[in-house]
Amino acid sequence: MFFERPASGEAAVLVNLTLDSDGEAIDPREFEQLVLSAGGDPVAVAGGHRVAPTAKTFVGSGKLEEIAELVQEHCAELVIFNHSLSPSQERNLEKRLECRVLDRTGLILDIFAQRARTHEGKLQVELAQLRHMSTRLVRGWTHLERQKGGIGLRGPGETQLETDRRLLRVRIKSITARLERVRRQRGQGRRSRRRAEVPTIALVGYTNAGKSTLFNRVTNADVYVADQLFATLDPTMRRMEIPNLGTVVLADTVGFIAQLPHGLVEAFKATLEETREADLLLHVVDAADQDRDDHRREVQSVLEEIGAAERPIIEVYNKLDLLEGTPRIDRDEDGRILRVWLSASTGAGCEQLQEVITEALGQELLRREVALRPDQSRLRAALYELGAVETESYDEDGGTQLRIRLPRADWDRLMARELR
Repeated sequence: MFFERPASGEAAVLVNLTLDSDGEAIDPREFEQLVLSAGGDPVAVAGGHRVAPTAKTFVGSGKLEEIAELVQEHCAELVIFNHSLSPSQERNLEKRLECRVLDRTGLILDIFAQRARTHEGKLQVELAQLRHMSTRLVRGWTHLERQKGGIGLRGPGETQLETDRRLLRVRIKSITARLERVRRQRGQGRRSRRRAEVPTIALVGYTNAGKSTLFNRVTNADVYVADQLFATLDPTMRRMEIPNLGTVVLADTVGFIAQLPHGLVEAFKATLEETREADLLLHVVDAADQDRDDHRREVQSVLEEIGAAERPIIEVYNKLDLLEGTPRIDRDEDGRILRVWLSASTGAGCEQLQEVITEALGQELLRREVALRPDQSRLRAALYELGAVETESYDEDGGTQLRIRLPRADWDRLMARELR
């Protein structure tokens, strides 16, 4: 990047080391899936163990020679590390291997760039890429003249490096301002939903857990679904009707992943605010994944980072069809909902999910007989709009007798409105 490089290609040598300095090893299968999702063709894998990475090339001299031999043997044009590399490490590796070198952050950014479809999504990805790129400019233009001071020693003005830095700063500032406008627009939409008393539910979870399949199932939407990492990038929102609860808004969000680059979290703040401001989070878990507990912890870590860890959350264990299990709702000793088991692909368990949503958002269903005067037609219309009226009858004075069933929170809001 910003210096002479051999032409890049798709054939890739993967480097995945186990480091004592890392808390937990990253799943090599997930790394390979990331490369495939980016359109790469893994031709060889270099593994191994180190206590800590070296400052110059991340790997030791022996491992570097092994990687170089694999590059030559397979005519690979790309080496991808399942780790974060410093700019100097990346440059030193490219110089020795004579091919393009990419780290985990760069790989995820490339996938996001391919998946972005909306204008907002493209802006967010570009912002993350520019922030990542700005750290890669150092020593990228060392062949050009530096600025000099003093009579007879002044250069032509800005060096190319300084020009690029300035242009990046200008572009980053411009994108940040545009995303801030998007954030304000989203905020206005959330305030409108609050005024209309429409709850928002956000689907969160590890990438490829089946969030978009579940979203399509319960909302009859047509969001792109594929068995690959980060198939969904742009957020989608749809209204849906929940029996005994009424209208809610469901948001399908970008999936999380282990060691999600901080720059992406920063760039996607406008989108992730939908998660932070939601009335309920549905944490979709791939029940058939042997690493599901690790993935649950990663999702919780990201939720904490974006300030959404305190939102009400229910776990949705998806892909039950792969386990040949029966849909069910798990509760704790006090009867509180812990998780619901379902299959988004077959639809089994989606009715239980609606029950869970009703209970979580309504908290307590209120059943009572209500006598309304003729001048309380607005309250009657509001009860019908909420789908709360079970039966209706009329008395001799023109009043109305209603048998209603609705969440207590909705009833309290209606009463507060009537008393204003």
